[in-house]
Amino acid sequence: MIYWHIFLAFFIPGIVGYGGGPASIPLVENEVVDRYGWMTVPEFSEVLAIGNALPGPIATKMAGYIGYEQGGILGAVVGIFATVAPSLIIMIVLLGVLYRFKDSPKVKRMTNYIRPIIAVLLGVMTFNFFFNSYVDTGIIQTVFLVVASYLLLEKWKVHPAYVITASLAYGGLFL
Repeated sequence: MIYWHIFLAFFIPGIVGYGGGPASIPLVENEVVDRYGWMTVPEFSEVLAIGNALPGPIATKMAGYIGYEQGGILGAVVGIFATVAPSLIIMIVLLGVLYRFKDSPKVKRMTNYIRPIIAVLLGVMTFNFFFNSYVDTGIIQTVFLVVASYLLLEKWKVHPAYVITASLAYGGLFL
C-alpha cells in the first residue's frame, strides 16, 4: 500500500502540475505534508533546499528522496517513475495535437490563465516557508537571510546554487 501512496503522491502533482518542476512543488508539498503526513513543512523545506542545491530536475530528486524515506529503494524507484510518467504519457499522447495548435490563440490564452494560479501556489508555499523559518530561527535571522539572498541573487547576480549552499553553511554554523 505504501508504494501505491508514493505513486499517487508524485503522479497527481505530475499530471496537474502544469508549468514544470516549480509549479508542481506546492502540489507535492500538499501530498507529502498535508495528505500523507510523511514530513513536516520544515522537513519538506529542507528537502527542497537540498534538492535545489543539487544539479538536475528538482521534482525527481525530491521524489527519489521522499520515496526512499518511505519505502526504501523500491519506494525511490516508484516515486521517480510517478514523477516522470505523467510527462512521458502526455507527451506521447498529445504531442501531435499540441504541435498542430501551438499557434492557436486559445492555447496561448489558456497558458496565460494558468500562470497566475502557479504564482499563487508558489506564493502560498513561500509564505509557509517564511513563517516556519520565522518560528524556528527568529525574525532577525530570517530577515538577514532574506535580504542577503535577495541582494546576492538580484544585485550581484550570484548563481542560486551558491546562495543555497551559502545558506546551508550559514545555518549549519550559526543556527
